[in-house]
Formats: sequence, C-alpha cells, structure tokens
Amino acid sequence: MDFQFFLTSILMGFGLAMDAFSVSLANGLNEPCMKRRRIGLVAGTFSVFQFLMPMIGWVCVTTIAHIFGAFEPFIPWIALALLSFIGGKMLIEGIKEKDNPCECQCGCKPQIGFLALLVQGVATSIDALSVGFTIATYNVWQALLSCGIIGIETFIICVFGIIIGKKVGTKLACKASIFGGAILILIGVEIFITSLF
Repeated sequence: MDFQFFLTSILMGFGLAMDAFSVSLANGLNEPCMKRRRIGLVAGTFSVFQFLMPMIGWVCVTTIAHIFGAFEPFIPWIALALLSFIGGKMLIEGIKEKDNPCECQCGCKPQIGFLALLVQGVATSIDALSVGFTIATYNVWQALLSCGIIGIETFIICVFGIIIGKKVGTKLACKASIFGGAILILIGVEIFITSLF
C-alpha cells in the first residue's frame, strides 16, 4: 500500500460522502436542537453504510459479479424513491406545521426516527456499491482499509453537515422541515440525473 492507495481512498471517500453530507445538513436543519449523542448516531449511521456498501460491492464483484451487474441499473431509481419518500414526508409535515404557531422543538423527540435514518443511510450510500468495481483488484485487507477510510471520512463530513444545518435551522425555525424535505428530494433527483450521464 502506497501514497496513491491512500489518496485514491480519501478522494473516493470525499466524493461518496457528499450525498450523506447534504442529508446530514437537511437533518440538522430539521432538528436544530440535536444533541451531541444524536449527532454521533446520525453521522455514525451514514459512516457505517458508506463503509458497508463499497465492501458489499467488492464481495459481489469478486464472487457473484453477474448478479451485481444486473442489479446496478436500478441503484439510482432506489435512491430517488427512498429520498423522495422521506423528503416528501418532511415537506408535508413542514407545511402542516406552518398552519400552527411556531414553537421551539428543543427537548422534543427526534424529528427523524431511527427507521427513517436507516433508509437515509441506504439511499445515500447505495451508489457506493459501484465502488466495488473500482476496488476489485484489492485484496481483502486493502478493501477493508479503503472502506474504513471512506467510513471515517464520511463520519467527519456528516458531523460538519449537521452542525451547519443546526445553525441555519435555528434561524429558519418553522420553515426548517420544508427546506430539509426539499433538499432530500433534490439530492434524490441529482443522484438519478447524474446516473444518466
């Protein structure tokens, strides 16, 4: 393993973490009073999925490549559907809340449930399955290290995304849900459109 190996892994991690960063931003926007433990949970969830997906892709390429190849065209559709569903739900809740007096949601239960967080994790990392093709020549230890770098980088980037989102979300108050939902839908559309080119 040389400098190029680490540089490639870092660059791949940065590129893959951008969708997770945007969703983390939306989550921070939607939940401006998010506590440190929850920030760790949200960032950790994205981090785990960004580690697992390229690893799963690597396993598929080195064992059952023909099945993975058949599944690959559906990846952008799945990401679009999952993010549109969660984003749409946030938008509807935000529009409903607009009719009610605006209250600070500090101390209330988390805006995004654990199941929705898992769905976000899958949606933002599913395109990372394709990274399995690019690291197909790695042995198992190289693949684990590369995916580990991607996971750690994702965690750090997502923490920053949540913190930025929280700061903006506090200022936007009641409109945060609407903005957060719109961002999630746009990310889904961006993943889908990018896959066409």
